Amino acid sequence: MQYKNHLSGFREWDQEDHADKWLLFENNIGENLSIDEVDLSNGELYTVVTNKQAKGGKGAIVAMVEGTKSSEIAPILRKMAIEKRKEVKEITLDMAGSMNLIAQNTFTNATQVVDRFHVQKIVSDAVQEIRVDYRKQTIKEENKKILEARECGKIYRPDTYENEDTKKQLLARSRYLLFKPESKWKNKQKIRAEILFREFPDLKNAYDLSMMFRSVYEHGKTIEDAKTRLDNWYKKVEEKNIESFDVAAETIHLHETTILNYFLNRSTNASAESFNAKLKAFRSIVRGVRDRKFHLFRIAKLYA
Repeated sequence: MQYKNHLSGFREWDQEDHADKWLLFENNIGENLSIDEVDLSNGELYTVVTNKQAKGGKGAIVAMVEGTKSSEIAPILRKMAIEKRKEVKEITLDMAGSMNLIAQNTFTNATQVVDRFHVQKIVSDAVQEIRVDYRKQTIKEENKKILEARECGKIYRPDTYENEDTKKQLLARSRYLLFKPESKWKNKQKIRAEILFREFPDLKNAYDLSMMFRSVYEHGKTIEDAKTRLDNWYKKVEEKNIESFDVAAETIHLHETTILNYFLNRSTNASAESFNAKLKAFRSIVRGVRDRKFHLFRIAKLYA
């Protein structure tokens, strides 16, 4: 209490009155910003705007506002001078509609760029959805056979493949190899993948679609080039007719413009994710958030 009330400067802080609701540091605005949400403590979400040039250090925080609703966040951000906000040329974000509206209504001159890794996750999740569904089905079948064996006074022993995986193990242990290109598989993963794709051809098709999408980012040189590659991917998704990929393709198509803006400067939201990790680490160091205003004061001292 002595430190907080007399030594820290907290009581003289010009943002103390509203600190738990919003913090603004318009002098930290730069040409390239990131916007994301962070769990400050126990599910209390804040929208955080950061300056990439600060690299997560002093001067990184442009704004921290309680909540994620665009109708509540944008008016707070517009308290910053319009001349400063017009300096922003590019802002990276995820595909949340609220983040899009906040950026659109606040940083009117900025090009929005959807983070590459959020987009790739949608496609990866489409593959994993198929694997998980097969695994659930396999577990049900195995449980049924175990019960049948017990009724006959026998012990059920599942069949194994040539690498000694059971079907259930095969599907569980294939999770990570499905994220990687074939060139990065280790020998055991190559053997497991061969068995997996032989037993589950749908997973082979899904994996190929995910790698084809990955190549859009890895080999696309310009917006036009990436657009051509993306259109080819849409056609392939339509041909394969896999439900989880139909949903993924529709989501990507709806955000296509801001996704393709990545190919202007190849900007990502990695700096925002890194900064969010720093906030969580700081929360851990101070053993939680007991006084939200003072916690935010300390964060501001470090990063604003």
